[in-house]
Amino acid sequence: MNFKPDFKPNAHGNDNDFLFIMNKGKIVLKKENNIYLIPRFSDFPKNTRALNNDSYFGEISGCSCYIAECEDESKLSDSFELKQIGELFVLLPDDMVLTSGLAAQLYRWNNSHKFCGQCGGLTEDKADERAKVCLKCDLIYFPRLSPAVIVAVIKDKKILLARSGRFPYGFYSVLAGFVQPGETLEECVAREVYEEVGIVVKNIRYFDSQPWPFPDSLMLGFTAEYASGDIYVDQSEIADAGWFGAFNMPNIPPKISIARQLIDWYVDNFK
Repeated sequence: MNFKPDFKPNAHGNDNDFLFIMNKGKIVLKKENNIYLIPRFSDFPKNTRALNNDSYFGEISGCSCYIAECEDESKLSDSFELKQIGELFVLLPDDMVLTSGLAAQLYRWNNSHKFCGQCGGLTEDKADERAKVCLKCDLIYFPRLSPAVIVAVIKDKKILLARSGRFPYGFYSVLAGFVQPGETLEECVAREVYEEVGIVVKNIRYFDSQPWPFPDSLMLGFTAEYASGDIYVDQSEIADAGWFGAFNMPNIPPKISIARQLIDWYVDNFK
């Protein structure tokens, strides 16, 4: 990823700098010749710049990135469209998808930490790091991260894939879930697989990790082997699940995700 996170801009609002503009959980994209783009400062009136000087969060390809807010979408011209973050996978390059997700994550964190949860005092940006500090009691708040495991389970040279009703485009993917307090990552892998599909796993091994700001996850990838059990789908989270071979893959996630990296690892090693 070409994005470099930072919190202190060298300059403010150059014409080529990017504006990641949020509106009620959606992001504003510019549509030009049927191609979707992240808007730049040059796409908006000069006075827009003053509203975004404090929302710098890094740079990509040598251009600064700023988070902005558009409360009234009717003020946008016809060349702009609002999109859900999940829609960006098929609209933008991978770097821009992940940077957009981070912008949305930081935007939510900034809006939800205007006041201190301990004393109710106002907070402000900390000068020397990306954090909020309470002006009354000095309590410091960092951007939230939610660790989650994601696992490729293998049985007889087949991989366990499942489809959630929430997945866009009907994707089948490897199983994932959030880590609970007091739980190791390996314990979380075993629990999530058993809870979601009734399968017991063994030989759990670390694979790789990926920041995944949808909304604020840190994905920790694992591989595991089938130990026992028959697939029993937990209908509250999983719509369908099954064992798939390397040559009969269903619709799977895009290459940007660690889910796809795990699936590609399986195909490379078990085809």
